[in-house]
Amino acid sequence: MKKQKLTTAPWCPFCGQKVGRASDAIERKMQEFQVGRCRCGAVYSCDPTGHNIGSAMVETLVFACDDNWDFAWDLMPEDDYLTGRVEDYDETTHQVVNTRNIDGRPVRGVLYFVRLHTEIAEVSKRVRAKKEALARETTEPVVSPEKVAERPALGPELDPDRKKVKVTKKLVLDARNSGDIDTLVSLCYDNRKTLRLLQRLLYDVDEARRWETAWIIGQTCSIIATRMPGQVSELIHRLFEACSDSAAAPWGMIETLGEIIAGRPDIFGAFTRHLLNYMGDESTQVQVVWALSKIAEKRPDLIRETPFFNLFHFLEHSKAAMRGNVVQLLGRIRAKEASMQLMELSNDQEELFIWEEGKAVPYKVYELVQVALKQISAS
Repeated sequence: MKKQKLTTAPWCPFCGQKVGRASDAIERKMQEFQVGRCRCGAVYSCDPTGHNIGSAMVETLVFACDDNWDFAWDLMPEDDYLTGRVEDYDETTHQVVNTRNIDGRPVRGVLYFVRLHTEIAEVSKRVRAKKEALARETTEPVVSPEKVAERPALGPELDPDRKKVKVTKKLVLDARNSGDIDTLVSLCYDNRKTLRLLQRLLYDVDEARRWETAWIIGQTCSIIATRMPGQVSELIHRLFEACSDSAAAPWGMIETLGEIIAGRPDIFGAFTRHLLNYMGDESTQVQVVWALSKIAEKRPDLIRETPFFNLFHFLEHSKAAMRGNVVQLLGRIRAKEASMQLMELSNDQEELFIWEEGKAVPYKVYELVQVALKQISAS
């Protein structure tokens, strides 16, 4: 006998209450799944294919721990948290379908649930609160009041009756060449391929144009993220994939990632740790340190959550560009641990250029050392 199709709203395996659709998390990550919370305190993620349940389990546990990876790895199943899952879930209709099929379309989705034990959940909240308080305390002396108050302007509200502009390569190129951020933002709202076209402009033999394009993309994305963070998140994933492709040159990719994350660290800060994956390639080391320094200007705590101690030995690098960028980074995160090594560079007269807002600004290493030591002593 043919199995009768039954559909029900998905439920929490811990309390039995119906749960809403999973949605994008506020902070974006490399392996991201849509997530949600049940009123009983459980959190869940959605794997619409059912093929990535391992990654979904990790993401859900980290999400339950307020995005504290180190804390999450120290927890033990059953002792510290419980898990559950709802299978045969269809993301499109937000239903559980017992026949695993809707009009010939397979249904293989899984909702994966994690609920921390009460005492563990309380510890996680206290750790999160302490980190946020430390971040505010750490950032205040370094960042000027103007920087603290600086927020990207809310993107323009979309008129549902507006006539969309047809996005072309020439239109995007002209807007990029004139530095017309408003036009680029408008084009992004009209067509998601705008950011793809901007990404292609990074493949330019002129280094200065690459840095300028990276800055323009960063400015555009900081506004787009106020209304459509998913579009920017997709670009970040593409940039990381391009950086990891051994058959392609990552021209401008690291720089662009630095600009985007620094523009909205509140949303994309979780991507910061992945930049360190490219320190093994000599051709991208300076760009990685520059990107970390750019992010540290607004959120030094994000850098302190990474193994930044591994960068100390670059203070003895043969290239002034590397030494100078590392010095600036260590100053912005107030790395007291490196004070003695920084002092050894107090007479370093070599010149370098650091890119700021798409322009190359000349510095001497000792000048950056003086600034860094002042930042450290002020902490």
